[in-house]
Amino acid sequence: MNKTKLFCSILGLGMFTIGSAQIKQDSVKVEKLDEVVLSDSRFALKRENSGKVITKITSQKLEKLQGQSVAEIIGRTVGVEINGVRSNAGQNLSYFIRGGRNRQVLIMIDGVQVTDPSQIANDYDLRFFNADQIESIEILKGASSTLYGTGAATAVINIKLKEASKKAINLNLRSTLGTNQSSDENNYALEDFRNSVSVNGSLGNFNYLVSFGQQYTDGLSAIDGGTESDAFNSYNGNLKLGYKFNNTFKLNAYGSFDNYKADFDDSFSMTDADNVSLSKQYRLGLSPEIKYNKGSIIVNAAYNDVEREIESGFPSMFNAQSIVLDAYNRYNFNDKFYTVLGLNYQDNQMESFTIPFGETNFSQAINPDNAQFTITDPYANVVYVSDFGLNVNAGLRLNNHSEYGSHLVYNLNPSYKFDVDFGYIKGLASYSTAFITPSLYQLFEPSYGNADLKPEENQTIEVGAEVSIKDKATFSLVYFNRNEDNFIDFVDTGSFVYQYQNVSESFTASGLEFVTQAKIVEGLDVNLNATYTSVDEDLSLRIPEIKANARIDYAFSKQTQMSLSYQYNDEREDTFYNSSTFENEIVTLESYGLLDFYVSHSILEDKLLLFANVTNILNEDYQELFGFSTRGRGVNLGFNLKL
Repeated sequence: MNKTKLFCSILGLGMFTIGSAQIKQDSVKVEKLDEVVLSDSRFALKRENSGKVITKITSQKLEKLQGQSVAEIIGRTVGVEINGVRSNAGQNLSYFIRGGRNRQVLIMIDGVQVTDPSQIANDYDLRFFNADQIESIEILKGASSTLYGTGAATAVINIKLKEASKKAINLNLRSTLGTNQSSDENNYALEDFRNSVSVNGSLGNFNYLVSFGQQYTDGLSAIDGGTESDAFNSYNGNLKLGYKFNNTFKLNAYGSFDNYKADFDDSFSMTDADNVSLSKQYRLGLSPEIKYNKGSIIVNAAYNDVEREIESGFPSMFNAQSIVLDAYNRYNFNDKFYTVLGLNYQDNQMESFTIPFGETNFSQAINPDNAQFTITDPYANVVYVSDFGLNVNAGLRLNNHSEYGSHLVYNLNPSYKFDVDFGYIKGLASYSTAFITPSLYQLFEPSYGNADLKPEENQTIEVGAEVSIKDKATFSLVYFNRNEDNFIDFVDTGSFVYQYQNVSESFTASGLEFVTQAKIVEGLDVNLNATYTSVDEDLSLRIPEIKANARIDYAFSKQTQMSLSYQYNDEREDTFYNSSTFENEIVTLESYGLLDFYVSHSILEDKLLLFANVTNILNEDYQELFGFSTRGRGVNLGFNLKL
């Protein structure tokens, strides 16, 4: 199908859906869709007063996505492609948002920036997450460095973990078992096991939450056509404690551990291998909040430790530590003027070990005394909400980096809301700048590092509109244009010598993002999104020009619900190493579409939920990454018990 026709058809279907919703609005129960958002201002603002189109995945929506990983769930969001989620469970993940890469996406947990300073891209590994621990997810696209600092160039993924219930004790058990096989297999053996348990509650002013999660997935080889399977095994533990001293002061503390073991194959020769990747993460945090008249002071302090080990023909070990302190004052002048003044401090350190050629013992490759930097950023943000429809969100941040000095970023985001008989129409625009700090690996790796690297800079323009029909449907269309300067690339300097260097030319990514959510009749919801992305050839690797997601949710009754979802990914370019020519070659991967089904039924007075998934119903045979396996038709069954 012609790509332009496909995208226009998707837009037309969305408009028809909204039109249908408006015609039938008399029979629709009033229900607000994602009314309150936080990520674009750090205040709980009504969606209609936000100058951004933010995707919010609520706990109710997560209930309908049980059995899926965090990366799979986020990958259904408009403008987001997470590559690797449809492959072997241990496959490395790549985050492609608005033509960007991992290093341009910032992930936050309960308001705290999380990164892995030992990674080349300084990115956070979503494979650490257990989806059962998550309460909600907000995805804010566009440059957001003014509020969130380095890395927030194309998106901020703000993940809120579950909190304690109001009961004295609450027990939650969840278990899922399923298949895991390629499209040319049909044995449907049980190879995927996911379990979690959570105990939480409140005793007066004290609240607590303890949770544990486990996943074991086998049965699928990492490489396409491999004869031996590669298992993925992970464990997660989380402890949260809170105490409310009085109406003005409360204190929360947490600790967590996450680890996984992922088998993988030789990606150079594309042969089976007994390679293993081991990763461990430990997090500790403290978050006091002081409330006063019209305002509050919040401090988020966290320590993160990551250990990684690669067991292969090129063994290596990595250790990284980071300290994050984000203190900010929120003040609400009069429900029209909101301000945030804050200071963000980060200290990152890493070391690595390799086995030199001809030796058998590990030697230190990157010294932590050298591979360390600090960031100290004061920032300010203001939001104005008028009585006549105008809303303005603006901010600036001064980044002070121990390696490259100071750097100013800013944001201006006006919007205007028109109230009409059927709801409202909102127009929005923004201009935002962002920066991406070079990673410790890029700066200090002895063979490839470059201490003279400059930060990458982004400038993003957004223009869009959102239509709301009496809280029964929403429709949004956003155009974005993002420019990259000082792009950091792995450059061949000659004689097989490589180094990380800033590229002098600029790159551009632009596109359209379309979203519609509609309640057609009582119990029937339709969600549709589509993305068109145009990028310079140098940035196009694995990024589909058109991506679309559609989901129909239907409630047969209060106890029984089902959903049918479809995802389309356009053709993409990939690259692979040709061991015969000793060169990288480009290949085009064909487009594909995946159809999934979910059903759930609640019994025992809503205490026990039974659910089932059938993924890739049509058993589509496709490639996500060239030379690597993908999952065929899959079936999983599970239950969620609340006591």
